[in-house]
Amino acid sequence: MNSKTKIGIIICDRYRRCAGGKCFRAMRNKEGAFSIYTDTEVELVGYTSCDGCPGGNIEYAGEEMVKNGAQVIHLATGLVVGYPPCPYIDTFKAFLEKRYAVKVVVGTHPIPKKYLDMHTHLGTWEDSAWKPLVAPTMSDEVTRASYD
Repeated sequence: MNSKTKIGIIICDRYRRCAGGKCFRAMRNKEGAFSIYTDTEVELVGYTSCDGCPGGNIEYAGEEMVKNGAQVIHLATGLVVGYPPCPYIDTFKAFLEKRYAVKVVVGTHPIPKKYLDMHTHLGTWEDSAWKPLVAPTMSDEVTRASYD
């Protein structure tokens, strides 16, 4: 491993008190959406919330993270698993990619089993638009259960 990827993480403001334990564990273990970094070291250069709907902090946070060297910004798994899931995910992703020419990945840690079970029951992610948004954070059953 001779390369380093600098990342930022933006979490849903509903979880603003989150200490980031699941995201940081997944980043360290390269699980969930962090599994794309198998051949590179990951350095966190920013961690913040969107500042609540409709994402008033996205512009400032993206700019700050890119100034700090972020090559990739992760929109945390909480934006996908919250009730309801964030209605602005696509907007945030498109804006950050266009404005800052940075790669944006939806997801951080694997979707915990309890959230997968509930959203499956509710049919939340049945629409084909959700498939690419949840794909990076799907994992095997054992890993998923360890994030409950």
